[in-house]
Amino acid sequence: MAKNVGILAMDIYFPPSCVQQEALEAHDGASKGKYTIGLGQDCMAFCSEVEDVISMSLTVVESLLDKYEIDPKQIGRLEVGSETVIDKSKSIKTFLMQIFEAHGNTDIEGVDSSNACYGGTAALFNCVNWVESSSWDGRYAIVVCTDSAVYAEGPARPTGGAAAIALLIGPDAPIAFESKYRASHMSHVYDFYKPDLASEYPVVDGKLSQTCYLVALDSCYKQLCKKYEKLEGKPFTISDAEYFVFHSPYNKLVQKSFARLVYNDSVRNVSSIDEAGKDKLAPFATLSSDESYQSRDLEKASQQVAKPLYDAKVQPTTLIPKQVGNMYTASLYAAFASLIHNKSSELDGKRVMMFSYGSGLTSTMFSLQFREGQHPFSLTNIATVMNVGGKLKSRHEVEPEKFIETLKLMEHRYGGKDFVTNKDCSLLEPGTYYLTEVDSKYRRFYAKKPVEVSGGATTVVNGH
Repeated sequence: MAKNVGILAMDIYFPPSCVQQEALEAHDGASKGKYTIGLGQDCMAFCSEVEDVISMSLTVVESLLDKYEIDPKQIGRLEVGSETVIDKSKSIKTFLMQIFEAHGNTDIEGVDSSNACYGGTAALFNCVNWVESSSWDGRYAIVVCTDSAVYAEGPARPTGGAAAIALLIGPDAPIAFESKYRASHMSHVYDFYKPDLASEYPVVDGKLSQTCYLVALDSCYKQLCKKYEKLEGKPFTISDAEYFVFHSPYNKLVQKSFARLVYNDSVRNVSSIDEAGKDKLAPFATLSSDESYQSRDLEKASQQVAKPLYDAKVQPTTLIPKQVGNMYTASLYAAFASLIHNKSSELDGKRVMMFSYGSGLTSTMFSLQFREGQHPFSLTNIATVMNVGGKLKSRHEVEPEKFIETLKLMEHRYGGKDFVTNKDCSLLEPGTYYLTEVDSKYRRFYAKKPVEVSGGATTVVNGH
C-alpha cells in the first residue's frame, strides 16, 4: 500500500482584477469598517468577462504540470470540486481533458463533486482514497477547486471572490493525511443554496448559515476529539496541532470559529489557556448549546481569550482569503496556501487541522502532517511555485463602479449563448486561458495568452 499519501504539489490562480473593500464600503454607503472590520476583509477578486471557472481551471492545471515538470501521461485521476454551475450535465473535468488529450492521455478517472463549498474536499478525499486503494495504478491524481462567488446587490455582495487551486496527490507527500483523525457532520438545512437555475446568485440566510457553520464545527471537533482519545489514550486539545485552517467565507467567521474551539476545550476542562482565560470563560460553562450560539457575551469573551492563540495558530492562514475573498471550494485550500506561503520553512514535523464546510450541509475536520519532502515536492518549492506575494502584488485594482458594471454584464450573459467576449487579456499573465466566445449551441471556446509576448500566435483550444 502507498504510504504518506497526500499533497505533493500545489498551485493557485486568482483573477488579476480586484476591488478594495474600503472603496466598496464608501460606494455602497455602508458605515466605515463594515466590510473591513465587520467582515474582516481587505480586498475582493472577481472574474472579468473573459474569465470563468473553466478558464481558471485550465490555467492552474497547466501551470501545475509545467512548474513541477509533470508528464501529463502520469495523471490517472482528475477530480474537480465546484459549485459554479456552467453546465448541468457536462463536468468541468471534461474541459480539462483537452490538456491531457494533447499528450495522448485519455485514461483518467474522476468527474466533478458539488455541494456548496465542500466539493473540493470531497474531490480530495476521493483522490487520496484512490491512491490508498487496490484500484490505484501508480499514477498521480489532481484535485481542482474552482469557483466564482458572486452575490446580488445587498449585504452579502462584499463576501464574493474567485480562484482556482490545483493539488497533486500521491504517496510520500510532504503534506500527508492522518486519515484516522477525521470526523464529519452532515445534515439537511437551507442556509445557502442556488435553486434558481436562471441566476448565478444564491439564496442566503446569513444568520442561519453562521449558526450552521458553528454547529458543524462543534460536532466535528467533538467527534474528532473522541476518536483521538480512543487511539491515543489522552484528550485532544488545540495545543495538539500547530495550526488550524478554516473554510473562510469572511475572516470574522474564522475568528469566531477558532474562539469556539477554545471555548469547547474550556468546557471539556482540557484547556491550554491560562487561569485568567479560564476565569473569563467560566460563567458560560453552563449554557446549553443553543444558548451558546446566540450569546454575544460568550462570542466576545471567547475571542478575547483566544486572541494570542489565534495570532499564532490561525492568523498565518488568513492572507489570501482576506485579500481575494470567498472562493467557495477553493477557500479552505487558499487559506492552507497562505500558511505554506507564510511559514514554509517552519512546518516540518508539524500537524495542521483543517475544517471544511459546505452549506446545505456537509462538513469535515481532518488532520494533515507536514514533512519537508524532496525537491520538487518540498514545502519550500511549493511556496516558491505558488508565488503568492508576487501574484497579490501584480493585481489591478478597479473602482467599485467598474466591478458593478462587470457583474451586470455577467448577470445578463449568465446561461446565455451566441456572444463574443471583448477578448481583452491585457491584465492577464502570459499562459493564462480566457473565454473568447459562446456559440449558438452554447459551446464555450477558450484561448491562451501567448507565453512568448514578443510575437507568436495565440494558442486556441476547442478548434476555434
